[in-house]
Amino acid sequence: MAETYDVVVVGSGPAGYVCAIRASQLGLKTAIVERAELGGICLNWGCIPTKALLRSSEIWHLLHRLDEFGLSADNLKFDLEKIVARSRAVSKQLSNGVAFLMKKHKITVIRGTAKLKGQGKLAVIDDGKASEVAAKNIVLATGARARTFPGMEPDGKLIWTYREALLPPSFPKTLLVVGSGAIGIEFASFFRTLGSEVTVVEVLDRVLPVEDEEISALAEKAFKKQGMTIKTATTVEKLVRGENSVTATLKTKDGKTEAQTFDRVIMAVGIVGNVENLGLEDAGVKVEKTHVVADQWGATGVPGLWAIGDLVGPPWLAHKGMHEGVIVAERIAGVKGVHPLDTSKIPGCTYCWPQVASVGLTEAKAKASGRKIKVGRFPFIGNGKAIALGEPEGLIKTVFDADTGELLGAHMIGAEVTELINSYTVARTGELTEADLAHTVFPHPTLSEMLHEAVLDADKQALHI
Repeated sequence: MAETYDVVVVGSGPAGYVCAIRASQLGLKTAIVERAELGGICLNWGCIPTKALLRSSEIWHLLHRLDEFGLSADNLKFDLEKIVARSRAVSKQLSNGVAFLMKKHKITVIRGTAKLKGQGKLAVIDDGKASEVAAKNIVLATGARARTFPGMEPDGKLIWTYREALLPPSFPKTLLVVGSGAIGIEFASFFRTLGSEVTVVEVLDRVLPVEDEEISALAEKAFKKQGMTIKTATTVEKLVRGENSVTATLKTKDGKTEAQTFDRVIMAVGIVGNVENLGLEDAGVKVEKTHVVADQWGATGVPGLWAIGDLVGPPWLAHKGMHEGVIVAERIAGVKGVHPLDTSKIPGCTYCWPQVASVGLTEAKAKASGRKIKVGRFPFIGNGKAIALGEPEGLIKTVFDADTGELLGAHMIGAEVTELINSYTVARTGELTEADLAHTVFPHPTLSEMLHEAVLDADKQALHI
């Protein structure tokens, strides 16, 4: 007879393992099914290992600025194998940490690939052996994978996805990155900082296209200054593999084409949901554009069946998935006062150099909403801590409703902005107004003072510019 649980979560990425932990905390008998490493893509092949790589490249960058800080060193060099090994060690440590959390919260870990087998039932295949698991509630958190195009499929050697880019056996002297979203730009930043000649191709008319236009323009300027070649409004028509290189045919919006040869290519053109072989069709689950359709509570419309994380679509962010996991666990447990997720209050971060972060509406979208708005800006060059750190380039931007004082959006580029953005996220969640933020005292000397100044500037009251 199948073991019966209150909750079984399929997938142990951030959405899945957090959902399982919260369910267990609420007294629900919980299990999690995982076919690969605990922690999912984020901990093992995404968020965490890329940040470890970027940290190495950041240090490499600083080493080449030692003279600015009155320091010197000879014979600078990097060891790619050790950089990658450190990244993998960081991931392994965190994956082991998830295993510890499962044990701590008495969550049963079931190894294998799961498939829906009727209401409240899962078939799990592990190493050819089948078992059955029963649950009052099943939460699908199977995540997503890199999108591919016909004729440009990654081969693990010449054409990479993020997986292969995390484990480069050798350093590419020339690199083509297709796509300028967060994943593409982060890898472009890593390899460029270490010395690769990087070309970024973006089909839209600007890099980091989901960001505020002003921030995108500043980012492109910074990337070009670092030596990146940026080709916007450009498509990759085809990729021809050679013995140890790839020739790409690039086509601009005006129809002009050119062929360029690169050592390696990274495809970073979006992701698709892992919806295959789950038994979704037979279960009556609706799928649109490779993602499971779920309501604001994570419910799929099939009794006892829920879906969260990248599987249900954008924004494809680990912290969004984690929050969805908590919401679903609390809905299942009958917790009162649970609020649905408001995606407009979810911050986005890109860990390139310089960093980029944002929350809420861009200036263009705020204007398009019909509101009367006002905008504040404060440059890093006006901040004492930024200058002391040797990071005087960057901008903090705020967008307010001119009538109500509501913070509609905040956008920033520069050192450590992925840490700074959370203050504005808290402000939006707490519904703080422009006046509330203006009357908040920020510590000196800190980068966070710029958040205050960017608020004051919306009414032309900034003190240090």
